[in-house]
Amino acid sequence: TRSRGLVQHLSLFPGAFNCCMKISDEIPQVILRRVERFEIQKADGPCRLEAIILHTKGKKFCVNPCNRKVKKMMKKMKHKTHRSKSHVRKQRRTRTTKQKDQKQWQN
Repeated sequence: TRSRGLVQHLSLFPGAFNCCMKISDEIPQVILRRVERFEIQKADGPCRLEAIILHTKGKKFCVNPCNRKVKKMMKKMKHKTHRSKSHVRKQRRTRTTKQKDQKQWQN
């Protein structure tokens, strides 16, 4: 089911699963800016509703996966994650090289 007014906090499915039982069509920009990560809930298995679960500090929100703002935010987050992983550099070992050079000059 969809809710047009307030943003839906995660409604827990009775049992061992955390499923969104309701989703919001609209989400305030303030919440989107605070999203730390997101999960995609499929409509198969124990959860019967397709949703995006947005994780902010201490809260989870269930939103419509077709929402344009949410799709844009997800795309940015995926791009940011991909870029940060692909540009990781190993630290150079210049200190040990300098020490070896100094020993050679001293001898």
